[in-house]
Amino acid sequence: MTYIQALILAIIEGLTEFLPISSTGHMIIGSSLMQINTLTITKIFLINIQFGAILSVLVLYWRRFLQSFQFYLKLFVAFLPAAVIGLLLGDLIDQWLESVIIVAVNLLLGGIVLIFVDRWFVATENAPNREIKFSNALVVGFFQCLAMLLPGLSRSAASIIGGMTQKLNRKQAAEFSFFLAVPTMLAASGYRLLKDYDQIQVSDIQLLLFGNVVAFIVAMLAIKFFIGFLTKYGFKWFGYYRIVLGLLILGLWVAGIELKI
Repeated sequence: MTYIQALILAIIEGLTEFLPISSTGHMIIGSSLMQINTLTITKIFLINIQFGAILSVLVLYWRRFLQSFQFYLKLFVAFLPAAVIGLLLGDLIDQWLESVIIVAVNLLLGGIVLIFVDRWFVATENAPNREIKFSNALVVGFFQCLAMLLPGLSRSAASIIGGMTQKLNRKQAAEFSFFLAVPTMLAASGYRLLKDYDQIQVSDIQLLLFGNVVAFIVAMLAIKFFIGFLTKYGFKWFGYYRIVLGLLILGLWVAGIELKI
């Protein structure tokens, strides 16, 4: 992997990790078109640079992470379903991630949902922030699991919609999704790195550091953009984009271009 390729993948990760458009789908296209999807360093790189994206949330919302101890307990409750499912079905989820058809179909279906989701929750669109209870956090956690079981659905989209079912407004639901991403991505990335750390070469370390820095900067910009855009326009444009992306992946697959992550 070259630094140019690392730059492109880090930008993709930073842009897509917290937006409801599926970072998995974008990584499939990006790494496949650059013909580096089968390299061991690519798989390690895509996992490792999530730490940069996580750091962007901590920096942007550091004051929120200094709230009461209950804040962390609620995040833990929301994180628990993903932790349990990840441990029980981790190997199966990895197999599903290898299927470009599953990812593309879920992109399409998720896109259709996002086109209509604002109409379903119009009553809470401009509602004031409400206290997030432990039961609300648990429901959001179960919604997040849908993205694990249905690759291409988008962790961000699933958890935000989960928050909106709990009468959170769009901005509050999105921000809780960002907070929940920290323990979820940290656990998933840390677990995979523990499994694969012996495959990291000394020469790869600078590349990984470079990718994390780029992902951190881009993710900060993406989060700020997303909150403003979501508050003003809602989800439908993300839905249209997902449908186009899903059709693109299917089109490339039909054309015989091997897409795999």
